[in-house]
Amino acid sequence: ASSVTNSETKHPPTSKRRASASTEVGAEGNGRQTMEGKKEEDEKGVEKEAELRLPDGTTVKLPVLVDAAGQTFVDVRHLQTATGICTFDPGFSSTASCQSKITYIDGQKGVLLYRGYPIEQLAKQCSFAEVAYLLQYGELPTVERSMEFQEKLTYETMVHEHLIRFYQGFKPDAHPMAILVGVVGALSSFYENTGNIHDPLQRERACTKMIAKMPTIAAIAYKTAKGQPIMYPRNDLSLVENFLYMMVC
Repeated sequence: ASSVTNSETKHPPTSKRRASASTEVGAEGNGRQTMEGKKEEDEKGVEKEAELRLPDGTTVKLPVLVDAAGQTFVDVRHLQTATGICTFDPGFSSTASCQSKITYIDGQKGVLLYRGYPIEQLAKQCSFAEVAYLLQYGELPTVERSMEFQEKLTYETMVHEHLIRFYQGFKPDAHPMAILVGVVGALSSFYENTGNIHDPLQRERACTKMIAKMPTIAAIAYKTAKGQPIMYPRNDLSLVENFLYMMVC
């Protein structure tokens, strides 16, 4: 596994039930714990530990963690600072790379979860905006919140006209991804009220702007690489419809 998950596997509600989705997901979400609160305990409530014997005979005790998917991990975060010894695991083949409440990946089993939901179910039953809302806020939106979020995204799809001039500095044969990376890096200079990561409101604003503007930025990058005139987003189209419109028209 490449990540530690704190979310249990869930199933997205059908369209008929989505009006109460946030309540249902929220109820489960409130019961989730961080990995720090998920140390493995034996039947007597004593925390389990793994013992590592070093070449000099010293024994080091390491905490044993269990994630929401039931997988067991040995916590070696403090091994180097405590002993000066490091682990060697090329490619992180036996190491969880991060702790996440947002995504869970198990490449060997073909598992990808967003906030505990299998990605294939979200792709079939939810819209792009609903999945974006789920990732940002941790729960599926109600019908009302979904409409509000979609409207908010719609009116954030336009990019600053000066930002579009950045595209003129790229070679005509530049790869669209190279263009995309360069332009996204410049966004912070145009939206300075989104740069304080310690301000929840600015973090929310930055996430919303990024979600809304990425299709526009990607479409302009594609058009630039093709040497074609760009198309501006339309407020009467959804985010996905706008992306297709800007790409092919």
